[in-house]
Order: sequence, then C-alpha cells, then structure tokens
Amino acid sequence: MGDCIEKDTIRRIFWRIVPLFFAMMFLNYLDRINIGFAGLRMNQDLGFSPATFGFGASIFFAGYMVLEVPSNLMLHWLGARVWLSRILISWGAIAAGMAFTANAWSFYALRFGLGLAEAGFMPGVALYFSYWFPARYRARAIAGYIIAGSFSAVLGGPISTTLMTYCDGFAGLHGWQWMFIAEGVPTILLGVFTLFYLPDRPAHASWLSPEQRAWLEAELQAEKDAIERHGTFRLVDAFRDVRVWLLAILFGFALIGIYGMLIWLPQIIKSLGRLSDIEIGFLSAAPPLLGVIGTLLVSRSSDRSGDRKWHLAGLYTLGAIGMLASALTTNPLYAYLALCLAGLGINSGNSLFWSLNTSFMTGVAAAAAIATVNTIAQFGGLIGPWLIGLVKNKTGSFSLALIIVAGFLFLAAVMAAALPVHAKPSRGRASAAPRAV
Repeated sequence: MGDCIEKDTIRRIFWRIVPLFFAMMFLNYLDRINIGFAGLRMNQDLGFSPATFGFGASIFFAGYMVLEVPSNLMLHWLGARVWLSRILISWGAIAAGMAFTANAWSFYALRFGLGLAEAGFMPGVALYFSYWFPARYRARAIAGYIIAGSFSAVLGGPISTTLMTYCDGFAGLHGWQWMFIAEGVPTILLGVFTLFYLPDRPAHASWLSPEQRAWLEAELQAEKDAIERHGTFRLVDAFRDVRVWLLAILFGFALIGIYGMLIWLPQIIKSLGRLSDIEIGFLSAAPPLLGVIGTLLVSRSSDRSGDRKWHLAGLYTLGAIGMLASALTTNPLYAYLALCLAGLGINSGNSLFWSLNTSFMTGVAAAAAIATVNTIAQFGGLIGPWLIGLVKNKTGSFSLALIIVAGFLFLAAVMAAALPVHAKPSRGRASAAPRAV
C-alpha cells in the first residue's frame, strides 16, 4: 500500500508541475542565448566588435548576481506563485525590449537589466522542487525541467534564424529585432498563467489526496530531521559552509564553458565554413540535443547509485576533452564533432549540480545557500562569453579561447571529484541528503 501511495504521489506531482517548469526553462534559455543568433546579423548592423558583443553578452550575469540572494529569500517568504510570476513577466518584457538596442550602451543596459529581472529564477525553481520531491527522486525531477535548456538550444537555433531570415524588413524592423519580440512576449504570457496555476506548497495541492499529502509531508520532514540532526541551520550558515563555496567555484568554472559555448556556438560554427544562418541554426542544435540524452541517462544513474560528484566530474572531463579536440584539429568536420562531444559533457550535469545544491540545508538557510552558490557561480557566465570575445578579437580565431575554456572545465572536474559530500539515498524514510565527510 505504501509503495502504491509513493509511486502515485510522485507521478502525480511530476506531471502536474514539471511541464510548467519545462516551459519556463525553455523560455529562460531561449531569452538568454538568442543573443548568440542575433549576433550573426546585429553585430554588423550596429557595428559591434567581438569584444563589444562578448562584454554585452556577459554583463547579463553581473545583473543576475546583484539580486540572486535577495530574490530567493523573497520567494521563500512570499511564495513561488507570486514571485516566479513577477520574474517571468519582468524578464519577458526586457527580453522583448532587446529589439530596440541602438548602440553599445543600450545593449549593455538591456542585457544588465535582463540579468536583474531573471535573478533568482534558477535557484528559486530548485528551492521549489525541494518542497515537493524527496531527495531520492530529485535528480530525475530536476532533469525533467533542466533538459528544457538543452531543448531550447536545440530548437532555438532553427526558430531564431528562421525568424531573422523571413521577418527581416517587415514593418521596417530587422529580422533580429522581430526575433527578440517574438521570443520575449510568450514569457510574459506564461508569467500571467503561472500566477493562477502554480500551488506554493503541497498543503495547497487540492489535486493530491489527504493520504498523499500526509505521505509526502512525512517524507520531507524525515529528510529535514536527518539534515538537522547535528543542529538547525541559521541564515548565516549559508555563507559559512565550505561546501557552499566549493560547489559555487566548481560550477563557476563549468559555466565558463557552458555559457561560452551557448553564446558563441553559432559564430564558432560559422567560422568552420561558408554556411547560411539557417544551416548554422540547425547545426547548433546537435550539441545541446546530446545534452538532453545525457541528462536523462546520467540523472537516472545518479539517483540509483546515490552518487553526484563522480558523475559530475566525469561529465566535465568529457566536455573539456571535446573543447580541446575542437581547438586542436584543423578539419572542420572533426572540429564540429568535437564540439558535439563537448556539448554532451557540459550540458548533461546541471541536474546533478542542482540536486547537490538543494541538499545541504533547510528552511531560510537553504534558500540563501542555494542562491549563494548560484550567485558566486555566475562569475563563470560573466567571464566565459567575454573571454572568448576578447581572445577572438586578439587572435582572429576561436582556437586559443577553446583551449582556455577546456582548462577551466578540467578544473571543475577536479573540484567536483574532491567535493566533501557523500550521498546514498535509500528507499527508507530516513534517507539522507549529501553530508560533509
């Protein structure tokens, strides 16, 4: 009877809330990375150098870092329904407003504002899932929405380049302007829908039976008790725990590669041969598509084994090897295949990172810890696209930039392997989250 309640409860929660967050994540990544496709035309129209474009792409993360922790605390205090709706509506409006970029300074201001608007989204969603899924289900649950980022990169290329090609000149606007508008407005509409659809906590879920709510609350309380066995957590603990800082730094190194590749992939592929924008869009789809497959397989393996860090270390090593191979080969086909291998590695580990990030603490300390890790890690997003732009500006090619990025991914792999956590989720009620050893 207990197993039936457990399976039915998890299944019902998954299909009720994960599709909504899949849609949110899809639009989140689309509105972040479409700048890479816009750059195929926008840079020439506005006279942006690689360094200018790279800095504008990166300054998004500076805005993101400013409000990350306050935003997650607001979600904890006000509830996910209201706060996530606010995030979606404000970022959608600014994403659409990117269409009116006129020069370098307006480009910087809009990208910085987009970062401010999105701040707290990723850690907020991770915190929300910790309210609904026991630890032993969490990597698979997170994978259910995190793969939307890769799907966005898969479909974003064809969608964005098609809009840019066929809407160019309509009503006097460039194709890249219509792309920003068409991809920003749906986020606003989804924010309004979220306000009416999303429940804050299991206690508010009328679609769960009383028995299912009781089972879920007992499971989550048991996990909370296990984490707090050595004492309850205060807000200040989020900033003193060494695991928080180590996880933040290793993910920051990984984000140098993840966002560097997401933003610059269209232009890296363009450098491999004479290709149309639409051909570039479709070729840009393969690396993140491999990341979708990898995420599903790796998250299931990780939940079954209870291991997070070795899976993560292996993926970042694979990503580094792919980056390095792409930089060192002179054959365009082999360079592209190596980029696909890199995409498999760097895009398959996010569900493991967020599973680790939600498992250290409870209560308001958990909200702060999750946001603190992601805030510090955003230095990778700030550095990655800008660094690639600067190196491309100086050398005229992407090879040295990819070698440098590969080095950061190797460092991320080493730190993941050394992370002081150990987790072996069991099916028993007392299953514990990762703890220091």
